[in-house]
Amino acid sequence: MCLRDFAFWLLRDWTMVCQMGKVERREASARPQLGPSESEPCAMELDGILVSLNQLCENGVVEVSRLQQVLVKIGMQPGDVDMVLNSMQQGGRIKMAEFAAWISGRPRSTVPWTDNIILATDSYKFSHWKQYPPGTEYVYSYFESRGCDRDGWNDVVFFGLQYFLKRYLAGQVISQEKIDEAVTMCSEHFVGNGLFYKEGFQYILDKHGGRLPISIKALPEGTVVPTKTALFTMVNTDPKCFWLTNFLETLLVQVWYPMTVCTNSRYQKLAIHEALRETGHSDWAIGGTAFKLHDFGFRGVSSVESAALGGAAHLVNFLGTDTVAALLCTKRYYHAKKAAGFSIPASEHSTITSWGVQKEVDAMRNMLLQYPAGLVACVSDSFDVFKACREYWGDSLKDMIKGRISGDSWGRLVVRPDSGDPSETCVQILQILCEQFKEDVTLTSTGHRLLPQYLRVIQGDGVDYASIPKIFNALKSAGFAAENMVFGSGGALLQKLNRDTFKCAFKCSEITIAGKAREVFKDPVTDKGKASKKGRLTVQKADETIGREEDRYQPRQGESGVPGGHGFLHYSADGQYVTVASGKGDLAKDLLVEVFRDGALLKDWTLDEIRQKADIPNGPFSQA
Repeated sequence: MCLRDFAFWLLRDWTMVCQMGKVERREASARPQLGPSESEPCAMELDGILVSLNQLCENGVVEVSRLQQVLVKIGMQPGDVDMVLNSMQQGGRIKMAEFAAWISGRPRSTVPWTDNIILATDSYKFSHWKQYPPGTEYVYSYFESRGCDRDGWNDVVFFGLQYFLKRYLAGQVISQEKIDEAVTMCSEHFVGNGLFYKEGFQYILDKHGGRLPISIKALPEGTVVPTKTALFTMVNTDPKCFWLTNFLETLLVQVWYPMTVCTNSRYQKLAIHEALRETGHSDWAIGGTAFKLHDFGFRGVSSVESAALGGAAHLVNFLGTDTVAALLCTKRYYHAKKAAGFSIPASEHSTITSWGVQKEVDAMRNMLLQYPAGLVACVSDSFDVFKACREYWGDSLKDMIKGRISGDSWGRLVVRPDSGDPSETCVQILQILCEQFKEDVTLTSTGHRLLPQYLRVIQGDGVDYASIPKIFNALKSAGFAAENMVFGSGGALLQKLNRDTFKCAFKCSEITIAGKAREVFKDPVTDKGKASKKGRLTVQKADETIGREEDRYQPRQGESGVPGGHGFLHYSADGQYVTVASGKGDLAKDLLVEVFRDGALLKDWTLDEIRQKADIPNGPFSQA
């Protein structure tokens, strides 16, 4: 009997399954044959099955061995039984809802990802609790950017830690179920016994109610500081949990992602602002940079979570996004009172090319008719972008475009090229549009041509931190104002970066053994850029910090130099900040704020606060 036939037969004789000790094995000839009208079970039969299923189990779960016995008795081949049940079983048990879904042929429900903080780490971390010196009580570590692989990127925007604290660390995050799951996983994953520190996690559950006994101090989110500045520190608050500090490194170092996206976005904001200024723009409120870089990155990132967090990082700097997950993220984790970003109706190639080559102009006309007011964007390079700009937008549909601003009605068409060399294509398109709409073209205060208010261009292909200045330079040289352009960026905004973009690292800098603290550091002779800081740290403004010249940090001098170098004052390259090491800082002047302690979130930054901190000079979020 094939599996599907068995499922239908089981529908007819399901009551036998409930009579565990009374079921007799049926001969194949006694099994009912399915007729042509009996190809699918009805909902009523399925509901009856679900009722019967529940008689076999406790709390919706049945032992695999018990279900195997029944299925073999009523005629299913042992091999088929094993194949089906093994695909569904977890720990020797099967959820009856899963088995019922297989019988009915209904799609199973989605499989949610259940967080287990114990398993949100690198494998080798499980072995580290045995490796610290005997008598260890406290491990103190810090996170920083050790520089950047992009020329001129000397600052970083600190953003994203709050998401991880709220999402993964706050409240009770250790439970008996999670400990047991970790025990099973580690026993299957590792060769040998004794790697998983069950007693340590059991202690956190029993002593601390499953709340993590750690303290985290961090810069306020949105703070812009030079690289090589400490961004957050972490230490355990219970001496029996000394191993916990660096166990959490794997998860918390992922802050590299939102802070790198946020910084990437901000540097592009700076480039856009400068180009606007150079070509005569003067409105620096919402009419400035706020909508000049639109997030197209949802489809180009590695996961929905990446889209949410990376998209939220972009919204620290701009107001334009098509990444809906980012709107949810900013509401749930950063107190956005409403949608933190905005979008407009826009076409894609399928909605234009489906009209055919000869009716491309009709597809474009349809866009203007369907969205007669407000902004609308239309991809225009499906066949010939220059023809589309000259003959369609600039001729056949010209009056409709001009009519979008009339009386109390205001609207704008945004023309989108999506191929070719961005600099060359944008220049050619602006030349065509300025010629076709020359009666309404104006000059800025710097003498650069500006399209009428009802018309703009968005470049959404090949846009990144390097191409934006290049495009603007080409436009400026050709006599066009930067205000003509809007940009959309996808993978280059949210994905084309990694932890090494800002050389992010989490390092232990102090350890306490039997009540005595001592400094910890690394200083590899093969890479002086990986030298770490020592002791307890504070981050202070340089002009508020008194220090002698001999206290200024000097790195190791050559292979024979003193490991760890000399001095404890780590000044930033711009001289504005100093990370004071070796516990010699002034806590009253420390910019690091305690944001988390023993499972509780102590600071809860809002998106509005973060935007103001991260804004560029004369930017949209810092306007009065």
